[in-house]
Amino acid sequence: AAIRAAGYPIPISPVIGWTGVANVLLAPFGAFALNLAAITAAICMGREAHEDPARRYVASVAAGVFYIVVGLSGATVVALFAAFPKELIVAIAGIALLGTLGSSLAAALREESEREAALVTFLVTASGLSLWGIGSAFWGIVAGVITMVALMRPKPARP
Repeated sequence: AAIRAAGYPIPISPVIGWTGVANVLLAPFGAFALNLAAITAAICMGREAHEDPARRYVASVAAGVFYIVVGLSGATVVALFAAFPKELIVAIAGIALLGTLGSSLAAALREESEREAALVTFLVTASGLSLWGIGSAFWGIVAGVITMVALMRPKPARP
């Protein structure tokens, strides 16, 4: 979804399939969380990386080099981040997600007939609501579907 939202028309099924194969092959070596929708992947695909989509690969290459450096000095990086206040780390992550969140909300709210359901889904999910040990992501989907069904019911004909 993040790739399509960034405007890249790629065949999703083969990409997800090959990502799964790479996960299976690399998991024994500690690389068990390969993920095309990672925060940094979304950042590297956005306008923040480069205005020209054909030049955005430079951000991915730079991120790859950064990953290698961080991987080789992992203990130092963990100690450094452990010294920072939790609030600072959360703020940095939030700032990194602003572009992705904005474009995702714009896409979700684009269709006028589905706007209210998308907004209810987002608000319930963002609320942190938890019932019976089930998190807000599930309840957001439930609330969105209920809103969609309620708003899509045919209106009775007026005599």
